[in-house]
Amino acid sequence: MPLHKDDPRSLGGYKLVDRLGAGGMGIVYRGRSRSGREVAVKVVHAQYAEDPVFRARFRQEIEAARRVSGAFTAPVLDADPDARAPWMATQYVPGQSLAARIRAHGALRVAELRPLALGLVEALRDIHRAGMVHRDLKPANVLMAGDGPRVIDFGISRAAENHNTLTETGQMVGTPPFMSPEQFTDARRVGPASDVFSLGALLVYCVTGRGPFDADSPYLTGYRVVHNEPVLDGVTGPLRAVLERCLAKDPADRPGLDELAGEFAAALPEPAPGEPETMTLRLPSARALDAATAPTDATSGPGADGDRTTGTRSGRRRVRGRRTLWAVVGTVGALTLGLLWYVRFGPGFADGPGAAGSSSASRWAAVPTGWQPWQTTVYKPADRGEVNALGTPADGQADCLSQGGSVYCGGHGVLPVRLDGRTGRTLWRAALAAPGDDPSRYDSWVLGVSAGTLLVRETLTEEGAENNPTFIVALDATSGSQLWIRKVNDENVDLIMAGDVVLTAESDGRTVTARSPRTGKARWEMTLPARTYCTFLPGGTDVYAQCFPTEQNATYSSLLQLDRGDGTVLARRQIPFESGFLGVVDGHPALVLADEESGSTSLQDSRFTRILLTDPTTGGRTTTKLAKTYEGSVTLASDTLWITGANGEVAAVSPLTGKELWHTRTSVENSGSPTYDSRTHTLYLASPSGRVAALDTRKGTLLWQTSPRVATAATGDASDPKALLYEGVVTVMTPDGTLFSLDPAHPERKSGSG
Repeated sequence: MPLHKDDPRSLGGYKLVDRLGAGGMGIVYRGRSRSGREVAVKVVHAQYAEDPVFRARFRQEIEAARRVSGAFTAPVLDADPDARAPWMATQYVPGQSLAARIRAHGALRVAELRPLALGLVEALRDIHRAGMVHRDLKPANVLMAGDGPRVIDFGISRAAENHNTLTETGQMVGTPPFMSPEQFTDARRVGPASDVFSLGALLVYCVTGRGPFDADSPYLTGYRVVHNEPVLDGVTGPLRAVLERCLAKDPADRPGLDELAGEFAAALPEPAPGEPETMTLRLPSARALDAATAPTDATSGPGADGDRTTGTRSGRRRVRGRRTLWAVVGTVGALTLGLLWYVRFGPGFADGPGAAGSSSASRWAAVPTGWQPWQTTVYKPADRGEVNALGTPADGQADCLSQGGSVYCGGHGVLPVRLDGRTGRTLWRAALAAPGDDPSRYDSWVLGVSAGTLLVRETLTEEGAENNPTFIVALDATSGSQLWIRKVNDENVDLIMAGDVVLTAESDGRTVTARSPRTGKARWEMTLPARTYCTFLPGGTDVYAQCFPTEQNATYSSLLQLDRGDGTVLARRQIPFESGFLGVVDGHPALVLADEESGSTSLQDSRFTRILLTDPTTGGRTTTKLAKTYEGSVTLASDTLWITGANGEVAAVSPLTGKELWHTRTSVENSGSPTYDSRTHTLYLASPSGRVAALDTRKGTLLWQTSPRVATAATGDASDPKALLYEGVVTVMTPDGTLFSLDPAHPERKSGSG
């Protein structure tokens, strides 16, 4: 694939020639050294490069790959894990992945199976000789070079003697159809024999097109790996006996690699002239292929899977199948304890509405040291700055966000405040207005926090004024002191903070400038399309602007994709007027389409029947019809639509297929957008009355729900209630300015006063 406009042209002394692929954690380029040697350069996405955990995992992958050398692995040639954009250069292997080979041509021929099996044994020898265990041997991580296979991707490998790694904090890592029983049940027992089990499962897949434990869900697959005998239909002769030993439940019963090399050589002799080349007529189903070759973005290191690193593009059918199968578990490669419960207790196990108490010890993270349940309001006296509030709960409404260990709030009639997430104490209140001012004429809406800076959109209502003055104010997050202020004209635009930039509208109302949050220094600017109103929204690593024509009876709007770094317009797409931008699904900008009766472009309280996906490369459009008409608010997270109705109903829907994954009724009324917690696979809803519910995102199971906390809920045009996450704790904000913090493992525990 050709380089994109925003791609670097060189990195670490390597000239980048084209893209080989992109994964959830990074991009892989084909590069060329000064001597002309071709390499594959893996670069971490910017947002993950800022995460110390992801950076540490990338460093671990580099160290692991450097320890391994051999004819059947792709060696690391160069790397810089400490660069602003961490990267690693490996040997370039011209060839498709084993996954792509089987997907395109079906089961392997005998002439292909023998060198593959023996080459993989040799690769595992090299890996184990270096003291490593690969832990994710699967078809997508095997490249089919002309002189034999290459095992790639050491993103989740670890030293054989190390049982306390970054990838083992409360989760299991791997791809379920090719994981060993001990990977599901006890990570401390994962050793070289685990890779032998994965090799056996991989070779069964090569022969039959199916994994030996395939099922319709990752939970049932894991259960079969641990408890059931492998399904080896289509595998015959001496090879069957060898693979049965590889797939033994007890690691001690599996053959060693030296022994296995001899057994494969005997079971897979060179084919004689005239012998049929195909071992089986059983072709893999699309679902089996999707399950077996699904990428594991969170576990394969910050790059693409083997299929992508060879430049093979996945078709739409495969993408749909993959997402349908795995959507309800979030990230394929990091299955949390819900899967562990399933493989131990079987398909009959479920965590029902009363399970919060029984599962709390394992499902929920530990709360921060020093934290206690608390309840307060944004109107409590502050330790620093303006001590007293501008108004009272009767005067205004609040809106909050959380960052690190703090909660930042503003709102109608509310001065910006910072609260301690552990205690609920008001640490400071910004002195942007005097206590005697009319609270009904003051607004401060928090945009975000970056580089130790809180950005606020402030509006002062002046009696009789045609346009009220609006400002972007930057406050020091620690002290609340003002760093800079800029008057803006956002009559034609909704401004946002996206990552490390804040957008401001200049006095002409058409020029938008991206500025440094800390200093206010301009980084880039753009001009809005004429006669439009534009709403800016973050999406992946870029910024999107949906611009609606101001003329009457318009039928189309435009979607602009901007490079967040320099403001370059990467793409401009014409889309239906009555649509709302959701975000990015598997690299594709996604929009919700309102039904004909609704005519709303909002993601809140509207009726919708379809999802529009646009191709990031060609601009082509795909419309997915939902299984039914939904009414309520919709949020996109973890490649899933979370739809909440005013009556407390919640649905999970695949944006790629339109299929409803589950539907649950709660007592949480008028919740607005829910909050998705990827660490615990939990969806939180909060009502204006302070009622809170938690649902398991994989099955829709109602884990628990609470009683109301607020006597009189805000009404009218009040902001939506929110559930904010902070290191295992849930902080709930209601529109009247009430905030309370609870432990999701013990939601019934009462709060004190902040």
